[in-house]
Amino acid sequence: MRLSISHHLLLVFSLLLPAPALAADPCADHVPQARPQNASRDIVGQEMDVIQEQGHMLFAVYEDYPPYSWEAGGKPRGVDIEIARIIAEDLGVDARFNFVAAGENLDADLRNNIWKGALIGGRIANVMMRIPYDSAFKCRVEQVVFTGQYAAESIAIAYDKASYPEEKPVPAYFRFDPVAVENDSISDFYLSSFAGGQLAGKVTRFADMEEAMAALRAEETKAVMGPLAQLEHGVDEGVGIHQPPLAGFAVSRWTLGVAVNFRYRPLSYAVDDAIRYAIEDGRIPQIYADHGLTYQPPDR
Repeated sequence: MRLSISHHLLLVFSLLLPAPALAADPCADHVPQARPQNASRDIVGQEMDVIQEQGHMLFAVYEDYPPYSWEAGGKPRGVDIEIARIIAEDLGVDARFNFVAAGENLDADLRNNIWKGALIGGRIANVMMRIPYDSAFKCRVEQVVFTGQYAAESIAIAYDKASYPEEKPVPAYFRFDPVAVENDSISDFYLSSFAGGQLAGKVTRFADMEEAMAALRAEETKAVMGPLAQLEHGVDEGVGIHQPPLAGFAVSRWTLGVAVNFRYRPLSYAVDDAIRYAIEDGRIPQIYADHGLTYQPPDR
């Protein structure tokens, strides 16, 4: 079964939301791991030299994940692809891509793609895109630098305009009206537990958001709940999108960034600078606009 990227968000945020007493220091209860030792002092900064000498850098991106990263006609496409190319261009090299499947959890994705490698056939990337930033989670994964926050994402509801000509639907409507979600996503979890499970009978689960939006366009459901960009990617004239208040939804908005191996901090600084410049001069917001998406600035 293909795991959903949203499932990673569910695991990260549901397990790692800091307790109120720890709000000032999300790492206060963390016991540091034994620090992995470098083979030599020369490893510090070496990755920047290697990248510039070889003339390219490798980005890990999720496969079949529009509008963020996918392949069409053998060519990489998507928001994350274009942002990666901005990073590589700023470093004076070409961007190459390793399309990866979502693993069991985000820890596994980072281990397999950034700091250790998969047991069979794995490739270590210089940078991994679309990493949800959580101040408590970063304390647990010391082998990774979480940096380069480039956008935010949030939950929204897409709906059939003909079914809701006057009032836009909110979760309470789905006690009676069918709604689609991506299986095992944070939207799935929220709606399934909303009002003591009163909506569970009207929730239809799909393998991904593309299938869910296809069901909406085919009038097989009246609404879809999920990340705003994925809803906007599948919209047509008969579909509206809005973001109502979501009672009890603690993680309806999150920040996205990148991951870099902890041994290569100079690279992480260069990547963060490239992203910051591209936000400030409008290149990253323009990428979202070119894909017909709403750009939501990150918390940096």
